[in-house]
Amino acid sequence: MQSNESKSLPASDGDSYSSAAPTFSPLYQQIKALITQSLQSGEWKPGELIPSEMELAARFKVSQGTVRKAIDELSSENLVVRRQGKGTFVATHHEARSQFRFLRLVPDNGERVYPENKIIEVKRLRAPAEVARLLEMKAGESVVFLKRVQFFSGVPTILEELWLPGAIFKGLTMERLNEYKGPMYALFESEFGTHMIRAHEEIRAVCADKDVGDLLQIEVGVPLLNVERISYTYGDRAVELRRGLYLTNAHHYRNELS
Repeated sequence: MQSNESKSLPASDGDSYSSAAPTFSPLYQQIKALITQSLQSGEWKPGELIPSEMELAARFKVSQGTVRKAIDELSSENLVVRRQGKGTFVATHHEARSQFRFLRLVPDNGERVYPENKIIEVKRLRAPAEVARLLEMKAGESVVFLKRVQFFSGVPTILEELWLPGAIFKGLTMERLNEYKGPMYALFESEFGTHMIRAHEEIRAVCADKDVGDLLQIEVGVPLLNVERISYTYGDRAVELRRGLYLTNAHHYRNELS
């Protein structure tokens, strides 16, 4: 790679009159892909300082500006974090700034605090067909099922069910979850090598039934937000299905659009 010009992939060995249009990949996106590969392989661990722009430019034989543009995109995607005067670090769920990235329920008074958890159930079972489809697994493959209630200021506010690929989350038990005091995604990152990169959510309004009402200590029929999330790690690999019921009489769901 010697210039900042966009480059197309080489033509196939097939018919030269193929209707397929050439694919162009700007050089900075190629550098971004190479840096992402290093993140995915664990060359630089979460929280670690990555090489400087100058060092990466020398490594990939491109200009420093090309590297800067690649890192700008990685930063906007929360894969790396720039720190003034210190350099660029691999993003980690252990950082305070990351702990609320996937927790979108905000108290109406604006004072954000991380909730307390009560784990209700953890078990390993075979993936139902719908869960397997959403996690891009084969039906019947092993999954870890987890149910918990999250409390804000002692008030039960979120009821969640999580489905996790069993092959990745071997050894995840209720005992380990109860021992761990930080964010669950930080545990997934540090002990199971799974860093959540992005998520897709669908939200709708529902009413509490008796079982939900008992766990959230509310009356049957109280309105709730039903949030279904699929979370992805590197390579757009689905690694978590999370279904949550949110009580919003003292909270609101906040999303920032850009």
